[in-house]
Amino acid sequence: MPLARTRRFRLPGRGQGDMAAYEVGPEDAALAGIFVHANGFNAATYLETLESIAVQSRWLAVDQRGHGRTTLATVADARTDWLDLRDDLLALIEVLNARDLVLSGHSMGGTVSLLASAEMRGSDRVARLVLFDPVILPAPLLEGTEGSPMVQGALRRRARFSNVDEAFKAYRGRGAFRTWPDDTLSAYLSDGLRPAPEGPGLALSCSPQWEASNYAAQGHDSWAALSCGVQPIDIFTSETGSTFRREAPEQERLEALAPRVTVQTVVGASHFLPMERPDLVKVALSAALAHVRAIPNRT
Repeated sequence: MPLARTRRFRLPGRGQGDMAAYEVGPEDAALAGIFVHANGFNAATYLETLESIAVQSRWLAVDQRGHGRTTLATVADARTDWLDLRDDLLALIEVLNARDLVLSGHSMGGTVSLLASAEMRGSDRVARLVLFDPVILPAPLLEGTEGSPMVQGALRRRARFSNVDEAFKAYRGRGAFRTWPDDTLSAYLSDGLRPAPEGPGLALSCSPQWEASNYAAQGHDSWAALSCGVQPIDIFTSETGSTFRREAPEQERLEALAPRVTVQTVVGASHFLPMERPDLVKVALSAALAHVRAIPNRT
């Protein structure tokens, strides 16, 4: 299989800089899908799994604003929602002139994909969504997010390392990375670190301030996006630590969306289920692509 190809896209109307991505699969094939990473991570983290399904289909894994190799400007102050990330994704899809996509993502990336698809519900840009533990919370849990433990933890995160080996040893088997395979951690670090802007060593590509702003900026309405869309949506949630929370009112709303929206809880998985269960991601994305290709007048 050919190695992943690096791509860069200038997004009209989205400011200076560009969006970085990895492309896998046959170069002459129509674009089959786009994968969007979780907060604090990057496209490279999921690349090995996407490469395994790209034998006969072409996929993009993108770095969102403030992550990986993307150079779009970030202003963490006064952010209230993820609509800036949504609009970046919308602009990318327009630049690509893509149609009948499988749009997929993990955690924040899943929610951004959902928000973008809701904006395109009258078009043929997106045919199906596959979301891995998206951040979809009941309204009461959104109150006071600026002071939440997630925000404070991000702000305390160590931002600089002498080299990649030091970062690998600091992360391996700890915290969010506790269940990650070594290869996946190495893939994340390949684009998760960059030369420090001042002085020697390496700095996180996603700054603690930007990561924290993503945790705090929860003013978007994920439930409205879930409800108003028209595309089939496959959601996979984790058994422990899931960010897709539905109390009684939301559960009733969810049941009313069946069978267009399906939810499956992955037994034994944490919020980092794509890292823990790449086999499940491969099967889910392959099945989604098969569904799209089976739709009449679509290839």
